[in-house]
Amino acid sequence: MDRPPQQAFTVSFHPKVGDSALAARLKREIQGEVLFDAASRGRYSTDASIYQIEPVGVVVPKTEADALAAMQIAIEAGVPVLPRGGGTSQCGQTVGAALVIDNSKHLKDVIEFDREARTVVVQPGLVLDHLNAWLKPHGLWFPVDVSTSAQATLGGMAGNNSCGSRSIRYGNMVHNVLAVDAVLADGTRERFDAASDFPLARKVREIVAREAAEIEARWPKVLRRVQGYNLDMAAANLAHLLVGSEGTLAYTRALTLELSPLPQHKTLGVCHFPTFRQAMASAQHIVKLDPDAVELVDRTMIELARGNKAFRPIVDRFLKGEPEAILLVEFAGEDRAVQVTKLARLVELMGDLGLPGGVVEVIEPGL
Repeated sequence: MDRPPQQAFTVSFHPKVGDSALAARLKREIQGEVLFDAASRGRYSTDASIYQIEPVGVVVPKTEADALAAMQIAIEAGVPVLPRGGGTSQCGQTVGAALVIDNSKHLKDVIEFDREARTVVVQPGLVLDHLNAWLKPHGLWFPVDVSTSAQATLGGMAGNNSCGSRSIRYGNMVHNVLAVDAVLADGTRERFDAASDFPLARKVREIVAREAAEIEARWPKVLRRVQGYNLDMAAANLAHLLVGSEGTLAYTRALTLELSPLPQHKTLGVCHFPTFRQAMASAQHIVKLDPDAVELVDRTMIELARGNKAFRPIVDRFLKGEPEAILLVEFAGEDRAVQVTKLARLVELMGDLGLPGGVVEVIEPGL
């Protein structure tokens, strides 16, 4: 008898936390760490979010071959796989009842670098700040500037489609990833990029072409769009389909990233507001001045910073009075005079918005 259609693609997982047989096989076949003890599972059951889900176990691969072997072993055992980076996600993306593969300890190399083309190929466990420190002598940086840059890994940022405070200038992660070398659930290795021509790539492009009118009508058109499954962008570059998919579509072996020149000059305006609502309402006018970054800091964060001895001198230097919120508005580029002029226009704009004297101007080369 034929199965009912709704059961045709059903896959059931019944992972057992601390599965000793799975742990034993992993220890036999990989060089990296295999952590199935209660303490390790407890550590990996959380990230920067409020969620807590105990994993089946944890693998810390020593090599890429370790990671791929662990993935294959888990698939054969019917256990989901959950790649993990720095654990900085705030929505629980790195926790789950799965075999966690922690890329952050060993899989963090720069594989290739082309200064002229402004591209770099990295492993998924490389931390953003470490990459930018490596790139700085070359006058380049990776500009998806997230607040957790000291901990966030590039693989996690791609999975999350991170944006950061400078996304209004440089775009989100999806706009800065040129290619993803990935492994699918069946173990197939493919390169997802603008030239992808394997069967799955052709199938995705067929779907995008068929549903083009619906995608155009339904897909949101906003400045910061960070959801996954970017079908509206997949036709141009198949890597965009993986960025934001939170590791649900493939395991990332390597990322090819587009780099940007380091800006030579910066100015900063610290805009003070008597209410949070005014700060939010003013942003729509401020972005018309073509800033590189606009970052909101509310009263809670201001008070926390003032209460920290390390940050208090900075807060006292750049804040006046007791604002309910501030907007940090940055201008950056090659010409210092242009950035100073933009800052002056910001001061004028704040006056026009009824807040004269509401900007602390910062024109320091060390910014």
